[in-house]
Amino acid sequence: MDHSPLWRRQDTSTEQFLKLIQDPFKSAFQINAVWASLATSAISFIFLALLFSLFRPRHTIVYAPKVKHADLKHSPPPVGKGLFAWINPVLRTREPQLVDCIGLDATVFLRFTKMCRNIFIFLSIIGCGVMIPLNLTQSNKDSKATLSAFVTMTPLYVSVEAIWGQVICAWAFDFIVAFFLWRNYKAVLDLRRKYFQSSDYQRSLHARTLMITDIPSAARSDEGLMRLVDGVNPTAALPRATVGRNVKGLPNLIKEHEEAVRQLESVLAKYFKNPDRLPAKRPTIRPPRKGKGDKTSSKVDAIDYLTDRIQLLEEEIRHVRASIDKRNAMQFGFVSWEKIEHAHAVAYTARRKRPQGSRICLAPRPQDLIWENLPLSKQARKWKRFVNVIWVSILTVLWIAPNAMIAIFLSNLNNLGLVWPAFQTSLSLNPRIWAAVQGILSPALTSLVYIILPIIFRRLSIRAGDVTKSSRERHVLHHLYSFFIFNNLVVFSLFSAAWTFVAAVIDKKENENAWQALVDGGFYAKAVSALCNVSPFWVTYLLQRNLGAAIDLVQLIPLVWVWFSKTFLAPTPRQAIEWTAPPPFEYASYYNYFLFYATVALCFATLQPVVLPVTALYFGLDAMMKKYLLMYVLVTKNESGGQFWRVVFNRVIFAAFLSNAVVALVATARGTWTMVFSVVPLPFLLLGFKLYCVRTFDTDMTYYNRANLSDVEALDAGKSSKRASDRLSSKFSHPGLYKPLITPMVHARAAEALKHIYRGRTGTSGMEGEYTGIAMDAMSASHPGKSKMETSGSAPFEVVPENHLDFSYFKDRPDFRDEFGGGIYGRPDDLITERSQTPRIGLGEWSPTSSRAGSPTPSLPSLSGLRQYESYDTSTNDFGHPTPRAPLSRDDSGPVGNGLYQHDDESEARLLSQAQGPAVTDGVPSVNRWRPGGYGPVGQEDPRTSYDYYRRPR
Repeated sequence: MDHSPLWRRQDTSTEQFLKLIQDPFKSAFQINAVWASLATSAISFIFLALLFSLFRPRHTIVYAPKVKHADLKHSPPPVGKGLFAWINPVLRTREPQLVDCIGLDATVFLRFTKMCRNIFIFLSIIGCGVMIPLNLTQSNKDSKATLSAFVTMTPLYVSVEAIWGQVICAWAFDFIVAFFLWRNYKAVLDLRRKYFQSSDYQRSLHARTLMITDIPSAARSDEGLMRLVDGVNPTAALPRATVGRNVKGLPNLIKEHEEAVRQLESVLAKYFKNPDRLPAKRPTIRPPRKGKGDKTSSKVDAIDYLTDRIQLLEEEIRHVRASIDKRNAMQFGFVSWEKIEHAHAVAYTARRKRPQGSRICLAPRPQDLIWENLPLSKQARKWKRFVNVIWVSILTVLWIAPNAMIAIFLSNLNNLGLVWPAFQTSLSLNPRIWAAVQGILSPALTSLVYIILPIIFRRLSIRAGDVTKSSRERHVLHHLYSFFIFNNLVVFSLFSAAWTFVAAVIDKKENENAWQALVDGGFYAKAVSALCNVSPFWVTYLLQRNLGAAIDLVQLIPLVWVWFSKTFLAPTPRQAIEWTAPPPFEYASYYNYFLFYATVALCFATLQPVVLPVTALYFGLDAMMKKYLLMYVLVTKNESGGQFWRVVFNRVIFAAFLSNAVVALVATARGTWTMVFSVVPLPFLLLGFKLYCVRTFDTDMTYYNRANLSDVEALDAGKSSKRASDRLSSKFSHPGLYKPLITPMVHARAAEALKHIYRGRTGTSGMEGEYTGIAMDAMSASHPGKSKMETSGSAPFEVVPENHLDFSYFKDRPDFRDEFGGGIYGRPDDLITERSQTPRIGLGEWSPTSSRAGSPTPSLPSLSGLRQYESYDTSTNDFGHPTPRAPLSRDDSGPVGNGLYQHDDESEARLLSQAQGPAVTDGVPSVNRWRPGGYGPVGQEDPRTSYDYYRRPR
């Protein structure tokens, strides 16, 4: 028993804690750990690769879902059932085929991965061929005798003249990085030019459309938008315009409706897990405070409450859709031309101008827009971005302490025992248990943080006012990269050096200032020593990344989660269908990982050259694995046309900057000022290289047919048609106006039990056969003795049989297609077809007949009281979507009369279809800026849009 005083034990624990903080890596990163990491990583990688090759032919729904679901154009090449048959198509498929198969974003990602592989192959040749022999031969004899080879590979013990090798390698490395960046910039430019010439882009509406934000109040009309654009329009072509409208609280209502439907599905799935043995008590729920109303009970019946809630939300959504006010214009809008050249010429002219304070740019795809951020003013967006920077900075700084504690204690629980005697006792009694905890807890906690982190940054970017999902992902990448570099590289690597100098400042003499204490303490030498001491950790870290790449290939995490959910939980039919869909590829996360690994390798390239071949090996293996995943498994949710390239390019330039700073630090600590001055020009040369690439490539990457933009005036003006106005209004209107509402799904095995639960429910307030609670059914006039619910088949549920729990039956449905990369299943949503025509439903005539999403699966035998499937014709409407048939009742071949559940393809509805176009007099457009008085007074609008027009007597 320890009989020392308590204060003495406390001082000992504090001293141990300070020692651990000062040198957290002394016991964690031994050289043997590098060889152990190499062995375990290689064995685990080979095992997982063989496991994937064995199970891939037998589980194509997991390892090749795109073969089953993609259309002919986006279908990957066939792959055999042999053990290694997947390798051949991956190696043989070239970039032109990849663009059609996986899209331009995925192709640019694979090109970036191969670029990193090639960069580090060349850097490995120089680093291992020059730096390692130089450091080994120039190290002093004492260090060779007492230190390991890993330590003598670093510049810690070399002579002053040997530091010139660091400087020369810094110049060589920068030229290699710049060469590959320039070469791939040209290649991405070629890909973008071919993308502009592709049939999908040439026929898409967004390619010929401009988005205008920050519109002044006087110009918030269709004609006002045309006047606004006219000041920067170098062409004679007249556009079509539509201004955004206030949709009130419609998006929130639709979101609440979807959450309520999914919650009801979850409740029913748990309740009907064993339909033959239902629980004695029906499920209950505690309503939210705003939903309790006059009810005094703390809990209510979950099924009844949620069905009533869904009914009320549907009624409110229908009411809001029918009352959208066309006269309530917002400060954003869209302008479209018949030719792509005209739209891009205007965008090119307006790129540095803000006519009347507005911003004009090329429009993204309609499904890429974040509609709730479009109405934000310029001042509101600036404030939100400022607040977002503050939140990200706070989160980054706050993570320093947990990151340090994880590095010191969770990675080695013996360190925790040194400062916590009670824990040391438990550690000694149960070494195997705590060894297992140590092996699981640290990586599990770190992985959990890095899974949650992109979600946090994504939500912060939405709050910051991003107007597109692709720009949001680029901002997420920016924040993730900054977070990783600051916390996981700079703070983690320099923590011991920083703490040493904090202690030096604290212990400074009375007649000595803080700066003198830092200088005497050898700041630069200790910083270099800290970087060299931590370099074996980064070698082992990058070796273990190969294991992570193999886990991605095996899809281990999704498989474990699906197995756990099916075994221990009660998944809903919707969840089972979504599990069979190709999952989206997380570009922000994977780009961040690759950029982080590249930055680490560049920073330690001259300090520990072994890191270079390890990084080259990782990129070489992962390039092939990610290529297979993108070809056969993963999809791009929001295609941006390769817009990630410039963000990635800037981060690689920054990584080269950071590596030059490390070389300058080594030259300052171990070399001469002449060596430092020799490194100084490198950052400026990199900056000049960046400006050269921006001026040479960026304009051609952004604008179509730039060579002819100056001559675009000579192009035919083209006659703008009413059909073009309808297309613009229907495609670039808020999806809340036309998006079908989802229907609760139940499994077919629960259909009979569900029928009995809803027997005795009738309708009130004109809603027969739906969500009500009266004790008797309304009787059918045509079938005496049967309820209307039994004969109409319009109950608010969608029955899904076991053999239809597959994404292939639902991939054309908007509620599934939009979430799982709809571009690979057919024609893009904004594609212009020859059959585009005037809508059947106008703004003020919103019909409730299309408020619910139907199912494209074949009809089933009728189940009494339950909503049946609707089947689709093989014909398509003018938007390229399959045309659904209305559901059939048991006794009638015509459509069911209850309009709330009769599905209609609502993308046909040309909402906001009265977009302002040029008035025509004797066949000549009267809106012409070359004709005096062409527009009339500023702000003049159609009198039918005025407030008094509908209220004065006529």
